[in-house]
Amino acid sequence: MSNNDLIVSLDIGTSKVRVIIGEISNGAINIIGVGSADSDGIRKGAIVDIDQTVQSIRNAVDHAERMVGITIGEVYVGIAGNHIALQSNHGVVAVSNEDREIGEDDIERVLQAAKVVALPPEREIIGLLPKQFLVDGLAGIQDPRGMIGVRLEVECTIITGTKAAVHNLMRCVEKAGLRISGIVLMSLASGMMALTKDEKQMGTVLADIGAGSTTIAVFEGGSLAAVSTLPIGGDYVTSDICYGLKTQTEHAEKIKLKYGCARQDEAAEDVRFKVMRVGSNVEKEFSQVDLANIIEPRMQEIFHMIRQEVKRLGYLDKLNGYVLTGGSVSMPSVLSLAQIELEASVRIAVPDFIGVRDPSYSSGVGMIQYVMKYVRTRGAPPAKRPAKSKTAAASAPAGKTGVMEWFKNMFKEFI
Repeated sequence: MSNNDLIVSLDIGTSKVRVIIGEISNGAINIIGVGSADSDGIRKGAIVDIDQTVQSIRNAVDHAERMVGITIGEVYVGIAGNHIALQSNHGVVAVSNEDREIGEDDIERVLQAAKVVALPPEREIIGLLPKQFLVDGLAGIQDPRGMIGVRLEVECTIITGTKAAVHNLMRCVEKAGLRISGIVLMSLASGMMALTKDEKQMGTVLADIGAGSTTIAVFEGGSLAAVSTLPIGGDYVTSDICYGLKTQTEHAEKIKLKYGCARQDEAAEDVRFKVMRVGSNVEKEFSQVDLANIIEPRMQEIFHMIRQEVKRLGYLDKLNGYVLTGGSVSMPSVLSLAQIELEASVRIAVPDFIGVRDPSYSSGVGMIQYVMKYVRTRGAPPAKRPAKSKTAAASAPAGKTGVMEWFKNMFKEFI
């Protein structure tokens, strides 16, 4: 393998931190390594303890490194949360070449012009998504390079986030001894993996139901139209089981994963399990139906909140359907319950790669696909396989130079 054929994604979630190593071979992605660690220091998708988050990142990286036998030095980091916001903007410049042929410099200048927007002091731009370019008034152009014109315009969506959330995320990754190759919006990454071109064009809601939060991304007209985050997820189901069966949270999570069913009608009475209850030395037996009686109301609430949020965003009557992903949708009967509650066509998206065929890996795999398509192919520097030892990697200075260089060139990554 060469030094330039690996992409490493880092997905910092509420319940797990996941590191996925993708190898690029002849334009195809092979997942060669996966590292996972329990996530400490994250609550409802937000970092609340930097030191615990750093340790979780290190544990996940060590896991992935042992699997593949390499040292990870650079990663692409996913970002999400209720601080993310989208806003539309417009940029226009005159074509600079004497022969009026549009080149890379013209595209960069029009994108720089589009990012000139008034923002509150606590927010900053973390991404730019061109919807279309216009050359002398001709709309619908996706790539204007090589075209002849006098006036170049762009209509784009600017992705912003709070400085505190962005910098705390970067701080955790840097303290873990890693350099940041780039920051990727998780909704875009999941959309890359989960949605087809037609689904993005016709109008689809991608709901990523994680442990601590649910991220809603609305795609319409081929691009991301709206994002929102709900502070509810699979942890609430675990908490309900904990109280309903009067057992410890750790046992409730294991019971949910092993025996959980989202619909009482599809649960089996003959599937039974014993639970050690709090304050007692005697185990009590329950059936899967008993468990489903606890799980179903909470899952109904989650889907009801998703539908209400889509309605609030103004897209309820414009949708082609819903696509579900995230760790909490792998429970049996979630799909049929979602179809009832959302009153629309629903499917579950699962990565089609060996070793990561689980909805919880959708974001991490999607980040690798996104980087390969929109970053690697546009000339941005890839993450290299470092030759130095793990000790050297840990003692290296934080990759601020690489991060600033990425911010400087980030507008080139989306064209």
